[in-house]
Amino acid sequence: MTTYKLFAIDVDGTLVRRDGSIHDEDLLAIARLQAAGVPVSIATGRLYSGTRDVARRVGVIGPIACVDGSHIVHTDGDAHLYSRTISGNEAALLRSITERHATACFLFAQDSIVHDASGTPHVHYVRGWSHAIAEVERVSSHPYWEHDHGLLALVAVGTEPQIAAAVEEIRSELGQAASVVSFPFMNDGRTNVFAMMVRAAGSTKGTAITWLAEHYGCTPSDVVVVGDWLNDVPMFEVAGRSFVMGQAPENVKQAATDRLEADGLRGGGIAEAIYRAFGR
Repeated sequence: MTTYKLFAIDVDGTLVRRDGSIHDEDLLAIARLQAAGVPVSIATGRLYSGTRDVARRVGVIGPIACVDGSHIVHTDGDAHLYSRTISGNEAALLRSITERHATACFLFAQDSIVHDASGTPHVHYVRGWSHAIAEVERVSSHPYWEHDHGLLALVAVGTEPQIAAAVEEIRSELGQAASVVSFPFMNDGRTNVFAMMVRAAGSTKGTAITWLAEHYGCTPSDVVVVGDWLNDVPMFEVAGRSFVMGQAPENVKQAATDRLEADGLRGGGIAEAIYRAFGR
């Protein structure tokens, strides 16, 4: 039987239920695994400021991967260990593109999120990434664009034609420097709002698992992961064993080695995965 050496988990829809709570069985299973000497880490799309309290609730002491692997921080002392950002000329290009297409923008930088009045109606959407959110007078002139540490991510909201045009221009102007995805933001039959998310290319939850494995002196094949969404697929592809939550889309389920009975509404998926992978 394979002895796995690291357990890494997604947060929203996996560890944290839709109401913001964590199942008692998941908390107990994590504590027992840690007591047995197996380190536990987190790989999430959230900012560190939106993940730190969750890590503390489950007793994770060590590096955790945030913003889909773009930012790795140690929970003991909040030491920043790795970051991959958009900065300099690339940030300037991104700013000009978002201004040209008049999208409502949210800048993710310095472990916080800023937006202006155009983004206020959509704050509920980004609040899941962090509660460190501030409204500023004008996003396009905010110092984060020119900060030495750069942007961890940008989320822009607009009409479908606005977002499609912005995505096309980002891919053309920034080339391999940026990763951009677009998706329906709201479609209730009366409104058709789209969004895009831009990050520096080269970091995923898969690269995060590789980084974490090296930190703990093992290989990705020694790692067990649990997730529920498209951004979890890269870590499914590199981990030795991957568990997917019951509510995940079918294409995400197909990328995992194992399917869980538990879902993000009930919770309990972490405990189920630990029992099946570690026998605890």
